[in-house]
Amino acid sequence: MAISRGLRNNNPLNIRNNPDKFQGEIKPSTDKAFKQFSTPAYGYRAAFVTLGTYLSRGKNTIEKIIGSWAPPSENNTDGYIEKVERWSGISRNKILTVDSGEDYVKIVIAMSRVENGVPAVPTDVRNGFDLQNKIKTHLY
Repeated sequence: MAISRGLRNNNPLNIRNNPDKFQGEIKPSTDKAFKQFSTPAYGYRAAFVTLGTYLSRGKNTIEKIIGSWAPPSENNTDGYIEKVERWSGISRNKILTVDSGEDYVKIVIAMSRVENGVPAVPTDVRNGFDLQNKIKTHLY
């Protein structure tokens, strides 16, 4: 079975090449369209950092996140939202906060599955989450 582009690039959420610079990013990328990272954890870290930026701009639900991440001009956005909602177990309209780390991990696991067609490795996602500091996990 062929490995998806996102997994080959250690960029499981398929972040496009752009001026943003991330820890663990390979420069220059040999992929003309998408960023490449040294490990899957750094690819997931970049996704969490990007989602933290989204949160600071009011994109605080699955519906708002996916509407920007996978716009209808390029994707079946409604189908993407439906899959992330189903696979994460989180309502598409649940309001996320800076302390919603556990929800974000579930969302990123689901997004990775949509992007790559195979389930994410949860340990890689968690390691990526642990490398960033924009989104936290509220511990009681």
